[in-house]
Amino acid sequence: MKVTVEPPFLTINHGSIFMVSELDGQIQCDKFQGIFADDTRFLSEYACFIDNTSWMRLTSSVTRYYASKIYLTNPAISSQNGEIAKGALSLTIARTAEHGIHEDLDITNHSLKAVKFHLDLEINSDFADIFEVQSGEFVRRGQIETDWDKKEYKLRHTYNNGDFYRCMIAHWDNLTSPPHYANGRVTFQIELEAGASWHACCCYTLIDNEHCHKPISLCYDEAIKSDVNTELQQLQRQWQDVCTTIATSNEDLKRLYCQSLEDMSAMRLYDYDMAPDVWLPAAGVPKYVALFGRDSLTASLQNQIIHPGFARGALQKLGQFQAKEYSDWQDAQPGKILHELRQGELVYLKKSPRSPYYGAADTTPLYTIVLHETWKWLGDDSLLKDYRDVALRCLDWIDRYGDLDKDGFQEYQVRSEKGIENQCWKDSGDSIVYPDGSQVKSPKALCELQGYVFDAWMRMAEVFEALGEKDSATELQGKAEKLRVQFEERFWCEDLGFYALTLDPDKQPVRSIASNPGHCLWSGIVSPERAQRVVKRLLEPDMSSGWGIRTLSSNHPSFNPFSYHLGSVWPHDNGIIALGFKRYGSHEAVASVAADIFETASHFACYQIPEVYAGTKRQIGAFPVPYIEANIPQAWAAGSVFHLIQALLGLQANAPHGCLYVDPYLPDWLPDLTLCGLEVGDSSIDLRFWREGDRTCWDASVRSGTISVQQKAWQPWAIPVSV
Repeated sequence: MKVTVEPPFLTINHGSIFMVSELDGQIQCDKFQGIFADDTRFLSEYACFIDNTSWMRLTSSVTRYYASKIYLTNPAISSQNGEIAKGALSLTIARTAEHGIHEDLDITNHSLKAVKFHLDLEINSDFADIFEVQSGEFVRRGQIETDWDKKEYKLRHTYNNGDFYRCMIAHWDNLTSPPHYANGRVTFQIELEAGASWHACCCYTLIDNEHCHKPISLCYDEAIKSDVNTELQQLQRQWQDVCTTIATSNEDLKRLYCQSLEDMSAMRLYDYDMAPDVWLPAAGVPKYVALFGRDSLTASLQNQIIHPGFARGALQKLGQFQAKEYSDWQDAQPGKILHELRQGELVYLKKSPRSPYYGAADTTPLYTIVLHETWKWLGDDSLLKDYRDVALRCLDWIDRYGDLDKDGFQEYQVRSEKGIENQCWKDSGDSIVYPDGSQVKSPKALCELQGYVFDAWMRMAEVFEALGEKDSATELQGKAEKLRVQFEERFWCEDLGFYALTLDPDKQPVRSIASNPGHCLWSGIVSPERAQRVVKRLLEPDMSSGWGIRTLSSNHPSFNPFSYHLGSVWPHDNGIIALGFKRYGSHEAVASVAADIFETASHFACYQIPEVYAGTKRQIGAFPVPYIEANIPQAWAAGSVFHLIQALLGLQANAPHGCLYVDPYLPDWLPDLTLCGLEVGDSSIDLRFWREGDRTCWDASVRSGTISVQQKAWQPWAIPVSV
């Protein structure tokens, strides 16, 4: 019997607005819960009582990414006109997120007699910065004031700290009975005849120095209808109409794919919209509803087979924020692509460097990789011309600042006093460890950083070739060849049959077995002669948990399956590794990773795959365990599904030359798969794949445009290296 793993809280969001609550709808101020916008918690406490007694939860669920519904009932209570039996009343709380939060309260009397009671709502605002909410360490700075408008039924909480201003207005309307306010509670006196119902709406409007986020005026039932032409529905249809869809007899994959599309839709940051089909993705809800370099770029790569809108948005916005000056406080140097941009009070008061913060060593090469990949899918030469100068500054940063000691390798070292120690995708403070479990000090030259730069140089060589700048192309190819030789000499550990995790400050290889070399397969820096040993090592039981490939070997002293990066499983990590397997022709290995991730996803409620989950061993009677603070939904977790499908089918776009290459391998658990409306250049294609015996067959139907679909295997970059 398959166990369904439910999330431990309710999360809804729309753009930069999101709300996190307990499963019963309550909000506790000492947890990462509340209504948030622009990195501020506007609502920090919410509790609902019937005559000073808590309601009892029956069930609850997120019904759309922007909507949730909670069913409650009453305990036995002594009211003004006698006893109210347990379960005699039902309370339904329905919420929708748009520019603010709309809440519906509905109570029905299911008993045979009239009842009279008080409904109390406890509502407080602390206006805490999101990082203070996350850490649980609060510093009171400004002043909070509360005002109750008894004529308009509006509760106003305001916060001022110098020029920094925040305000939340809770406004009740569509009322059956009027509210009163006293002692921090909004109170309704409710009288219901047998079988009668009571209703009230509350709109939570969120205001800051620049924005007034006012919610949708429709109640829940209308807001979620697909035939209602609200902004929410328009935006949802706009996404669904342009995305690649699938058809398959594998029902689990179909549901996972549809949920992943829904999650990617939920990640769109509308504050950054630049055109109807150009978007910027947030990293994840609830902690990362902001612009992130690494996450936005990775999600852009994943969504190339879905729609190029995220890539266009990421290239444009991240290019605009490319660092122009040197700043230790922000870990910035000219040409560097940002890590994170925040807007809360700590940033405003310059107590946090995230305004933006540039502490990531991988975002700059990843930017050039996304530029090239987007060009290959779109065939739009204007992209190369528009972002040529941004790319040149990225390449200059790689040479000038990425290589700290000028030994040919990329290293990182934090400079900001409030910066991030590990400036790679495994960015927790304890993620990079020696084989004995001790921490590797900076500067660190992680293996995947070398792969990213190698890949960036090879891709940009092709870009410069297309721009007619052959000397620049030749120079980059030469640098890539030199790096590949150095990489093999310094990172390969023959006795391990694997590459070192990193070079330490003394340039000695750190021989910990981790998932990072899988990214080197994706980049193509690994020599073909050694690739199969890397593939085999990643699939051994200490690395492959059955739920996916772990971040760290279970044989390592620091292994903790419930940690963030020391033995957990990250779906996006597995998607990138699967693409690396495909590049070196390991089709069965791709299918193995895909099977593990798809099976894991089927255990999670609604097939919604979390950011990270435990690297426990898959065995009879076990089920996947989400990381305790995992973001759900999360952009590159949802996008991992698209990378895995791309790897299974071997999809490579070459739109500048009017080609799409396929190299499919369908395992027996996936007998058929069709992609409908895949966009390559100005063409739209339907691709059908199916198994005949042990063979995978395919055909293509061009809906519009002119595109040639051909079978061609993926290859590592064609630079020979003697090993």
